[in-house]
Amino acid sequence: MVEILLTFPKGGVHPSESKSLSEHLAIETLPIPEEVDILLQQHFGAPCKPVVDKKAKVTEGDVIGEVAGGLGASIHASVTGTVKGIGASTNPVSVTTASVTIQTDRDAPPRSYTLQDWRSLPADELRKKVKAAGIVGIGGAGFPSHVKLSPPPEAKIDVLIINGVECEPYLTTDHRLMLEHPEDIVEGAKIILAMLGIKECRIGIEANKMDAVETLRKAAADKASDGFKVSVDALKVKYPQGSEKQLIESITKRRVPGFGLPFDVGVIVQNVGTTKAIYEAVALNKPLYEKVITLTGKGISRPANLKVRIGTRLSDIVSYLGGTKPDLARIVMGGPMMGFPVSTLDVPVTKTTSGVLFLTEEEIDSRAHSQCIRCGWCVDACPMGLQPNEIGVYVEAGRAQDTAKFGLFECFECGCCAFVCPAKRPLVQFIRLAKLKAKR
Repeated sequence: MVEILLTFPKGGVHPSESKSLSEHLAIETLPIPEEVDILLQQHFGAPCKPVVDKKAKVTEGDVIGEVAGGLGASIHASVTGTVKGIGASTNPVSVTTASVTIQTDRDAPPRSYTLQDWRSLPADELRKKVKAAGIVGIGGAGFPSHVKLSPPPEAKIDVLIINGVECEPYLTTDHRLMLEHPEDIVEGAKIILAMLGIKECRIGIEANKMDAVETLRKAAADKASDGFKVSVDALKVKYPQGSEKQLIESITKRRVPGFGLPFDVGVIVQNVGTTKAIYEAVALNKPLYEKVITLTGKGISRPANLKVRIGTRLSDIVSYLGGTKPDLARIVMGGPMMGFPVSTLDVPVTKTTSGVLFLTEEEIDSRAHSQCIRCGWCVDACPMGLQPNEIGVYVEAGRAQDTAKFGLFECFECGCCAFVCPAKRPLVQFIRLAKLKAKR
């Protein structure tokens, strides 16, 4: 029987996947670098304040930054060593961010963790473990997970969705995690279900990763004897299938209202990488200080899926992979649709780094943009039903503050509009600028 592939009804595009460079490469571990730069803001909310001093000795997993008040998540040392300095490091989004630099102790033994039974723990204790481990949404903006997993009492949550879509071209981190650690992901999903007090979890994966679909279905079936219901849905390959609101509609047919949140329709969504980190936080008491990222593109000597310590500089990663190629034209943190270009290899890896692309001229379109030709393609492609064309025109006319009526603040900057634009207009950049202007 042919499997019916689920999808969302409005908009979306089909960029070249470009995943073949790395999707077949097993996860390997990057050797610990000589020093790390750990940013003190790696999450949505207030930045952390350092709780260590210069020259202090720290052990892998120690807390080095905490949020004094407001929304945030703790930051942990990713290596054992000595605090070399407390200053600022390059950030791909906000130019520079306060950071802690740690000189690695090469002779220190690796920290070990012991598996513990979590099933007898109450939901509040499970959340405390997630908070203590500094878990944030690895696949998105870094929203603190302990907050997301504490929905308001009036929210009637009945479904957990685990996002294994990974619809961004080039990126293969989640694919490899699902193939190599399916049991951890399923167990992590059950921990989240226990926190939420519900039974049903649905894992969404695009159909270009059917090996991951089958692997997780087997893992779920093997662990199906404890009252939780974990199933796997194969989804149509269409960008941005992995966006939270589109994924919810694809799987449940529920539509999150404008300016609403998933819990408004009874759903909580977590990325597969975040789910695995939650498993490690609860079952192993392991903080989030290392993660798997994809290094790919035709401009890097050797593509890879690497497990790296948070704070590792791109320069150390590139050196390990044999350097870049002469025809390298652009470096992008994240995917090509929603990532940010960077001009230096001094940028450190954060909790939310999904990958780094090393692109040649062959892989990018550097043609100059022209005026809007009123074709309407961007309106058709927008999965949120917005008017990106009007936002762009208003920004160019110096009226960015008047663009809210075109859906500005409902835009999550997926890039579908810019992808289909025949005039090559930088619509996402226009939208980001409009948001900054409109908030003033």
